[in-house]
Amino acid sequence: MAEDHVVEKLIQLIKEGTSPYHVTVNVERQLQEAGYERIFLEYPWKLQKGGRYYTVVQGSTLVAFSIGKQVQAGGIRIAAAHTDFPGLRLKQRPELVRNGYAQLNVEVYGGAILNTWLDRPLSVAGRVTLRSEDVFHPMTRLVDFERSLFVIPNLAIHLNREINKGTELNRQKEMLPVAGISGDRVTESYFRKLLAEKLKVDEEEILDYELGLYNRDQPEYVGFDEKSLYLSAPRIDNLSGVQAIVSGMIQGGRDGINVAAFFDHEEIGSRTKQGAASQLLSMVLEKLICCLGMERVEFIERLQETMFLSVDVGHAYHPNYPEKMDLTNQCPLNQGLCIKEACSQSYATDSRAIAVIQQICMKEGIPYRKYFNRSDGTSGGTLGSIASVMVPVPTVDVGIPLLAMHSARELMGVEDERALANLIRAYYTL
Repeated sequence: MAEDHVVEKLIQLIKEGTSPYHVTVNVERQLQEAGYERIFLEYPWKLQKGGRYYTVVQGSTLVAFSIGKQVQAGGIRIAAAHTDFPGLRLKQRPELVRNGYAQLNVEVYGGAILNTWLDRPLSVAGRVTLRSEDVFHPMTRLVDFERSLFVIPNLAIHLNREINKGTELNRQKEMLPVAGISGDRVTESYFRKLLAEKLKVDEEEILDYELGLYNRDQPEYVGFDEKSLYLSAPRIDNLSGVQAIVSGMIQGGRDGINVAAFFDHEEIGSRTKQGAASQLLSMVLEKLICCLGMERVEFIERLQETMFLSVDVGHAYHPNYPEKMDLTNQCPLNQGLCIKEACSQSYATDSRAIAVIQQICMKEGIPYRKYFNRSDGTSGGTLGSIASVMVPVPTVDVGIPLLAMHSARELMGVEDERALANLIRAYYTL
């Protein structure tokens, strides 16, 4: 079975993974500790049988792979998750100063449940680009303030007596955070000054950035006993999938090629240079095959025995909203991972590939359930169907069931994460 501390690893990733860039750094560290070697797309690869490698793309996407000693054995086993999560991103020149209040001008990233971001302790993390001697290679630095700086305060019920009947929040007007700053520090460039101080650079050196607000709430276990514990935390979607793949990849191994891909920008459609809709994964796979001495035609042939796991959260059965659930396919917390299906292919549905995953679960004693959306309802999609267009192989969508998906704080079952990690370990091993 996968190591019992997979949930503790997830908690650590949630604490450190405050932006897609920081998620990638955490994954990179775990892989390095497991003996993976960093390689670069722009340089030649000297790959060895039995080797473990990874490459980072655009700072927020990472692809790792291991090569068995019998390279010709079977197809390629691929699993993928995404490093991004819904939230609020800072615009350039974000400072707003009104009547002594310092605020930030932000835009919404992905399908965030806006009211869950109100009255939370918020901080800032992401990537900053700085002036350099070579104009085509600006310097980049990661930053995480690691302390509560902002809050988006609710309007008191006395000023809106209808608030408990539901209030639509205007993204430009009512989602602007207030900074805990006062006095002579409340200037028109106060945030730029704070950022320069944090980076220990002059303000003029800062050219641009990709920064987001994140919820500073800490993960907490919830429940009466260890067999039914829940985990309440920010960013479970989709760091639960990221950590399950990392744990499964490190613990698994077989005489073949295993690949793990961690893409950015899933929450906004994946259609970017580092998203699952790009040619990135197929490029990495083709270069991998060629560097092992095979021709492109062998790469195409190898795809016929290849399989792809799209690992992302699914909707758990909600006891307060049973009318939102499918009549016969439901996934309560702590009853196993979920296999997601949809004839629309919003979830990658292939009965032969799903049968493979079911048989792995049965062989390893891993609990699972199947999930379908209500036929008269709506739901989201995953990177599975998108990526399988670029790498046309049998694909299955799996993940842990989740309550309050896309909230600033979500709820999962601890046993489900262990089941998911066990599935991925077996997938990479059998």
